[in-house]
Amino acid sequence: MIRLCGFSLSNYYNKVKFALLEHEIPFIEETVLASQDDAMLAHSPLGKVPFLITEHGSLCESQAIIEYLAACYPEKQIFSRDPWEAAKEREMMLFVDVHLELTARNLYKQAFFGGTVTDATKGRVEKLLTRYIGGFRRLAQFGPYLRGDRFSVADFSGFVHLPLVGLATQQVYGRDFLVEAGIDWKSYWKAINVRPAAERVTADRKAYMEATRKA
Repeated sequence: MIRLCGFSLSNYYNKVKFALLEHEIPFIEETVLASQDDAMLAHSPLGKVPFLITEHGSLCESQAIIEYLAACYPEKQIFSRDPWEAAKEREMMLFVDVHLELTARNLYKQAFFGGTVTDATKGRVEKLLTRYIGGFRRLAQFGPYLRGDRFSVADFSGFVHLPLVGLATQQVYGRDFLVEAGIDWKSYWKAINVRPAAERVTADRKAYMEATRKA
């Protein structure tokens, strides 16, 4: 059986976990923290989570994992059967993962972990996010899902990443860049969180946070 390794506070771990739960693919969770230990690097070359352990070996990077699952379980229709729509779903995931989340990640040290980021970093990130959010707004349909009225694989990325982008900019700049661009990410998140798989991801994340506080 597939083993999903990582921890429930990681948004990329939760992206994969959401996909596995939503499509009812059997898996076992194994709590693993990011590290540079040799044992970890043997599974994930940069010491990051998530990664899968499969009968064939280890696989890291959330998007590669999603693609692997789609190929292994074609009957689950993780991506649309229509080639164009499947390509648009991949486009949306890439946009959210790379242009939005990875750019906003430069703010997390100050937004969520009690540190500070330099004014130069703040200025650079603001410039980039303003541009990227504008592009995202032109792509996303919010009908109520990212690709329109049908829940899709793209929403695995949207669900776990958009709240972090909005909250990080609110914490660091005093304003939510997504809301300023007319993106009601809270309503979008609530629309998805009614799904049983999403509820499970949210509950496990909150439980992990609570356990960490008590430790």
